[in-house]
Amino acid sequence: QVGQVFLYFQWDSLLLEAGFLAILVAPLRLLRRGSPAWRPHDPVTFWGVRWLLFRLMFASGVVKLTSRCPTWWGLTALTYHYESQCIPTPGAWFAHQLPVWFQKLSVVATYVIEVAVPLLFFAPLRRLRLFAFYCQVLLQVLIILTGNYNFFNALTIVLAFSLLDEEHVGRWLGRPRKKHGTAWPPSLGSVLAALLELSTYGLLLYWTVHYFGLEVNWDKKLLDSKVAFTYHEFTTWLRTVTLPLVGVAFLSLSWEILVAMYRCACVRGCFWKLWATLQWAIMATATVGLFAVSLVPFTYIDHESNGKLWPGIHQMFGAVERFQVVNSYGLFRRMTGVGGRPEVILEGSYDGHSWTEIEFMYKPGNVSAAPAVVAPHQPRLDWQLWFAALGPHQGSPWFSALVLRLLQGQPDVIRLVQTDESRYPFHGRPPTFLRAQLYKYWFTSTSEGSPGAAPWWRRQRVQEFFPAVSLGDPTLESLLSQHGLKDKPPLRRRGDAALPRLLGALRRLARPFSGPAVLCSLYLVAASAGLLRALARRGPPPARHKGGPRERNGLRGEPGGRPEGRHGAKR
Repeated sequence: QVGQVFLYFQWDSLLLEAGFLAILVAPLRLLRRGSPAWRPHDPVTFWGVRWLLFRLMFASGVVKLTSRCPTWWGLTALTYHYESQCIPTPGAWFAHQLPVWFQKLSVVATYVIEVAVPLLFFAPLRRLRLFAFYCQVLLQVLIILTGNYNFFNALTIVLAFSLLDEEHVGRWLGRPRKKHGTAWPPSLGSVLAALLELSTYGLLLYWTVHYFGLEVNWDKKLLDSKVAFTYHEFTTWLRTVTLPLVGVAFLSLSWEILVAMYRCACVRGCFWKLWATLQWAIMATATVGLFAVSLVPFTYIDHESNGKLWPGIHQMFGAVERFQVVNSYGLFRRMTGVGGRPEVILEGSYDGHSWTEIEFMYKPGNVSAAPAVVAPHQPRLDWQLWFAALGPHQGSPWFSALVLRLLQGQPDVIRLVQTDESRYPFHGRPPTFLRAQLYKYWFTSTSEGSPGAAPWWRRQRVQEFFPAVSLGDPTLESLLSQHGLKDKPPLRRRGDAALPRLLGALRRLARPFSGPAVLCSLYLVAASAGLLRALARRGPPPARHKGGPRERNGLRGEPGGRPEGRHGAKR
């Protein structure tokens, strides 16, 4: 709320919702310090994470088609996406060079992973859920390699862990596999499970081929694809499945609640059984409440289904909406930059005649500079400049304030442009004049040379984005007054307040380093602390003896001593 447009992305809302769920999922050990991390109600709260993942992925796939974007419907979105996204990576240049038929096939795979595969999140078979997990991880890893989307992809992978179980994670940690029965002939249940799994894969493949017109072109040695359904057919299908999906999710949640209740009844000890039941009741109530409230933003994908919800659910959502504990999602709804990537280039001058470009740390500018790798950091100013280029500067009121601060030479704002002041062309003294030009950028092709030997980008000037202004210029003053951005007296604070002093010290400590370096260092510190904690908990390996405590205490017999009786080993 404070950061406004700079901190109002969908992944910021996702982080808020995931953070609230973490309060319910994180272990709560109030009475037993040495109790195991697992609790009977854990599957219930973890189900809430799975439901969040489902809403995120399913809605992100659906909105691409409900937006009627011609590039998504024509399966050509990825031919523009890699060069037109906010901050591409070097991998995006190579992905952009892939043939068109492969780009279209990649869009088909995106639809399958985001629309069809999430339906398997609630499948009764663990192998189907594992298949869904690896599909989601594959998509997120490919996005990480080709785009800088801060913590979003890592957070989505963390949410996808709700599809795993202890046995599968144990294999990653080197634990021995559980021995399953290998009796022949197999039981009826295992046969039915195998048939259901194979049928699911077969239907998924058949529907993909049928609805996306997959056909091998032997002459051109490629795989053709096209959308083989209409917008009306898709919206009809969406209207048909939205509320039934809510019903399936409710049945899945109800099953987890009942199983957790049974596990609470199996806890030993009357007091601990009551304590586990109390925790179960609280967590189950909270999860059911979150599920009910989340139905309102989830059904935004189909307004008719949204109107059929019980009015009480709408009232509950209205009461908690301002806290953003549940949100609506729908990433990459429309593809921008179809005619070329728009980019705002700031220029400064001392005399108003010779102009020098101001290079930002992360966004494209210099055509010979390689795209940056900044994840998990999100340079908010660079991102907002991408949005500003999509329209006139009047649609981005903060841009006038940016120009003012650069003309004033404010150090905090200059560090948003370049942390290394020597790379800022006006680090000696602020520019007298500033202006902005609008360019169109395109990735170079392999025919123009390999990256490094040739530029990564080619560009063309389109028009002036912001007129040349100086301090006290009537145009600049008018824009600042119009948007209420005129300088105001600073708020009065106590000079000895602890929090401002602490934040100031942290800011000075991190000032010489870039955002990605600071965040990666924090991640590494957290990972190292977790690793050391895990190693500290590992005790010495237990002694391997075949007998009981009597043997371990040396009572079975000592060298040269009298052995036990002939029944001692059995005892």
